[in-house]
Formats: sequence, structure tokens, C-alpha cells
Amino acid sequence: MREIRKIIGVILLVFIISIGFVKPVQEYVSIPKELVLMEGQQQPLQKALPVFKMSSNKDYVSVNEEQFAVLAKRQGDANVTVTVGGAPVKNVDVRVLKDIKVVPGGQSIGVKLNTLGVLVVGHHLVDSDDGEKSPGELAEIEVGDIITKINGKKIENMSQVTPLVQEAGENETSLKLEVIRENEVLQKKLTPLKAKGESSYRLGLYIRDSAAGVGTLTFYEPKSKSYGALGHVISDMDTQKPIVVNDGQIVSSLVTSIEKGSNGDPGEKLARFTNDRKILGTITKNSPFGIFGKLHEQMKNNVLDKAMPITLAHQVKEGPAKILTVVDGEEVKEYDIEIVSSVPQKFPATKGMVIKVTDPVLLEATGGIIQGMSGSPIIQDGKVIGAVTHVFVNDPTSGYACHIEWMLQEAGVDIYNKEKAKAS
Repeated sequence: MREIRKIIGVILLVFIISIGFVKPVQEYVSIPKELVLMEGQQQPLQKALPVFKMSSNKDYVSVNEEQFAVLAKRQGDANVTVTVGGAPVKNVDVRVLKDIKVVPGGQSIGVKLNTLGVLVVGHHLVDSDDGEKSPGELAEIEVGDIITKINGKKIENMSQVTPLVQEAGENETSLKLEVIRENEVLQKKLTPLKAKGESSYRLGLYIRDSAAGVGTLTFYEPKSKSYGALGHVISDMDTQKPIVVNDGQIVSSLVTSIEKGSNGDPGEKLARFTNDRKILGTITKNSPFGIFGKLHEQMKNNVLDKAMPITLAHQVKEGPAKILTVVDGEEVKEYDIEIVSSVPQKFPATKGMVIKVTDPVLLEATGGIIQGMSGSPIIQDGKVIGAVTHVFVNDPTSGYACHIEWMLQEAGVDIYNKEKAKAS
């Protein structure tokens, strides 16, 4: 009899304890993944479970309704006490994401970049009295090096180089070069040579101080006028290395014709700067996710000109979507595509999505994705999710795209409310 009483007592105790756990837990709600960041994390929580319960599951964090309302109103940092059965278990810092909206682009733009210093793109031999030599090669200057100073003078363009080379040659002295190579600053000495039958001295180097091309505007943030375009880095065509930007501009551009793509032969938009060459904005950064800077004024595509919410990398889903791009003149149009796959990237990385053009009109005009289409914004469910970046050479209907989340970070748009967090 005594043993039966013990058993009944244990059952009643478990029942009472369980009641104590269940009631307080039902007073808590889960914050959706797109709203919160855990302390120390750079990315949003993965998935909020739509249930009223507590556990050690890292996919969500629960707070009571009053705390949730405060968080939603503040859109800033807060410290939440997680409780089970009314007893505090741990404190969790929660940060609510800002309601970011951007205006999608799609416009064809011309790109003019000025390099930092002058870029070495090759060597050449000087036929001097001592034989054929390349002073640059003898000085161990390599293709891809950036010459930033000569004899202590800052070099910003090629026109500054010739007088210094000539002066050193006539004085039979060497030039002191400051060179950047793979983020390392090097000091080199170069002695110019004069070719037979000529009066001018030479470096034995091919150099470049600018680059130009065309692409597509992806987005701009209406308050700051920060923009992003292209979705991939601009590399020098000779060195195949990313161009280090000193400054630059984006200008108005129009598409004059299309070279249609086919298997093994990517197509291309043939475009030119408009006659007025109107400067639309500055270029301050050339990164793996495109070019970035500030617009001088707001731009319209006459298709979707209102600010739209964004979709973070982990929220993109497979299925239908649309892109905005130009295939004739300056007219932006909307075309159907399919998101074949999307990687829920937790950290910035390129090639986050595989896309496929399904629109018969665009396929007829271009064959799919072509050069110059890079940066075309991708829209899904009324949100901007990314930009077209690459074409598959053996299947021009398909290619890669990058997530808008990483382009916004590169543009300096504060997605995660970091500025407010620092201030507090």
C-alpha cells in the first residue's frame, strides 16, 4: 500500500511540475527568423517554429508578447530573459532587422573606372645600343603591379609618367618606383632606356590608367542614394586581375544591338554611352559583388519604380521569378526566369543562385543570358532577391546570380541596424 502511495505521489508531482512548465511557456511567442539576430551572429536565425514552446533549438528564440512589441517598435537591440516554468534560464541579446527597401534598376549603364595609380599590363623590349631589353622586366616589375609613386610623387594617370621617365633618362639616373602587388607595397628601381634612332626614353612596360564598359544597374537605396550594379568584379582584360579603383563614374548608356548567345559562344549586348554622356553617379568600390557608389539623382526604369522589400539569402525559394533588363535602346522590360536552386548562404559568397531564362521573348532576342546583362535585378514575390552575374558557356539559357543581401552590405546599406547598435 505504501509503495502504491509513493507511485501515485510521484505521478502527481510530475503532473504538477509539468503544469508549471506548460503555463508560462504558452505566454511566449517565437520571433520569425527574418527579424532577429543572435548576439555574435552575422546572419539571421535559420527558422522560427510556429509553436508556443521552449527548447534549446537554435532555430528560434522566444519572448513574451510585451517584449516582442517593444522589439518590433524599437528595431534595435534588447536583452531578453528566456524562462522555463517561470524560472530564468539565460539571457539572449536579440536584434530586430530594419525594414529595408530598395528601388530595382534594370537600366543599361556605362562604366568608366580610373585605376589607383597606373596598372602594368605587359612588358615590351626596347631595342637599345646594348641590345633588346625591358627595363621594367629587369627591375622585376610584374604584370598586374600597380605603380602608385615615382620618385616620391603620387601617380594618378599615365600623363604624369612620361616627363619623369624622360628626365631620368636624360640625367642617366634610375627611377624609384612604389609598387602595390597583392596588397603588398614594394620599392623598385628602374633605369629607362632609349631606343635606337629615338630621342625618348622608355620603361619597357605597357601601362593603363582607366577602363570602360557597360553593364546593368541592380538597385539603389532611396534615402542614401547608395547603389549597386553588375553583381561581379570588373577585372582588367589583360591581367585578369580585379581593378583597384581610384574613382569613376557611371553614365547613361543605350543598347544598339544584340549578339545572340549559343552553346559554347556567349552572346553580348552591344551598347554605347549616350550622346550627352550624362554622369549618373560615382564609383567608389569594385568588389566581387559588383561596383558601388552614390547616385547623383534618383533613377527610373518605368516598370517598377517604387521601393521594394528585399529577400535575404536564406529566404530565397526555387520557382518563378522575373528580371529587369534592356535589350533595345534604353527601355527596361520585365522577363520571366526560374530560380533553379539557391544556397542559403550564411556568409557573403558569390554564385548563390542558379537561374534559367524561361521567357520566350527574351530567349528569341538574346538566346538567354548574355554579357552586359550582369546586374539585372531579380524579383520574386514582390521582393528584390539578387542580380544576374554569369552565364553558363555551354547553356546560355542558364547562369549564376548573387543574393541581394551581400550587394547591400557592399554598398554600405545598414541591413542589420548596426549603426543604432553602436550608438547605444
